[in-house]
Amino acid sequence: MSIAGAAPAGGPRRKDRTHYLYLAVIAAVVAGVVVGLAAPGFATELKPVGTGFVNLIKMMISPVIFCTIVLGIGSVTKAAKVGKVGGLALGYFLVMSTVALAIGLVVGNLLEPGGGLHLTAALAKSGHAQAAAGGAQSTTDFLLGMIPTTLFSAVTEGKVLQTLLVALLAGFALQAMGPAGAPVLRGIEHVQKLVFRIMSMIMWVAPIGAFGAMAAVVGATGTAALKSLAVIMVGFYLTCALFVVVVLGALLRLVAGINVFALLKYLGREFLLILSTSSSESALPRLIAKMEHLGVSRPVVGITVPTGYSFNLDGTAIYLTMSSIFISEAMDKPMGIGEQLSLLVFMVIASKGAAGVTGAGLATLAGGLQSHKPALVDGVGLIVGIDRFMSEARALTNFAGNAVATVLIGRWTGELDAERAQRVLAGEVPFDEQTLIDSAGGHPAPQAPANPDAAPAPVAA
Repeated sequence: MSIAGAAPAGGPRRKDRTHYLYLAVIAAVVAGVVVGLAAPGFATELKPVGTGFVNLIKMMISPVIFCTIVLGIGSVTKAAKVGKVGGLALGYFLVMSTVALAIGLVVGNLLEPGGGLHLTAALAKSGHAQAAAGGAQSTTDFLLGMIPTTLFSAVTEGKVLQTLLVALLAGFALQAMGPAGAPVLRGIEHVQKLVFRIMSMIMWVAPIGAFGAMAAVVGATGTAALKSLAVIMVGFYLTCALFVVVVLGALLRLVAGINVFALLKYLGREFLLILSTSSSESALPRLIAKMEHLGVSRPVVGITVPTGYSFNLDGTAIYLTMSSIFISEAMDKPMGIGEQLSLLVFMVIASKGAAGVTGAGLATLAGGLQSHKPALVDGVGLIVGIDRFMSEARALTNFAGNAVATVLIGRWTGELDAERAQRVLAGEVPFDEQTLIDSAGGHPAPQAPANPDAAPAPVAA
């Protein structure tokens, strides 16, 4: 049965008016750049506009993660299957983060981008301010911080890792309840539809948010800060692009037989949204919906995507690596390979749960330097001016890495409908932009886990 906004099978396709919305986002970004350069004073006053839009998106993140994980786990008949998907995902995240770390180290040492820069007292002060914001946590504090004050506070306070924990507990509890848990699952599915509908409504103010965010950052930084720091910016963007196209693209082709450019095109609107907000969190609900529509089963999507947003930080790993090398060279205090590895492994671990939050990468960088090599903290101020632009590449890479990871995990676990994926990427099965939900395909209704041998509901084309 089709839902509102989705065309019946074989019937006329409803016109996708969101096409104009994303054209408006592009125009808003261009207008923001123009206003930022022409009237920087006025442009910086527009920052609350962009912040407001990102906050609207962020208020929906915890409900989306909670519903997705509970439905993903609760509708699986065997807990072992959840463990298999989760274990495979975490293993993959660890390997790819290590690869990204290594690539960043190689490129950073080859480019040596920090030579010739000078540190001023003002920049040093800025570096210490960022270090205070990113204060390093001990492992104990990190683990205790995953436990919410109450069962519902994780969702209401927007704590991603806490929401993950509560959702996992609720999912396994419903799974253990058997048929008695089916009504609860159906209720949560209705809540998920409501959440996605609200998300589609919020997206209509994206052009306003994109204009305010872009105007503010261009008005604040201008072009002077970019000229002397062009090497690390260009090098970082190229490194991220090569990582996505070469490393992730090769894996995607070998494992799933999917062209990475076709997948990136399919997620084009999400990339545009991330580019305009500089936050991968803004596209998380849409990634969940689109991966299920692509043909990856609900359990795989429900486990891999939210977990990946906290643990699969390929772009952040590259950023932390290259930025640390950049700062050490700019201050004429180069680090040995051993120092680089120990420092950056710590920062990658410390960054868990910070994905998607604008500015979190800079705070993590400063906090890590403060803990491991305080003499370099002053140098964080050198990249404050361009961090907003590097944040975009970070977010885009993290997002692409999570999309590819979801497809790969789905393939390895036999939970990817390859035929449907090809049809979706070819444009034969359009995504419903009005509701973000495809009840005929990507979002099958949860089944009561009565038969322990029952297979997951098939993904219809």
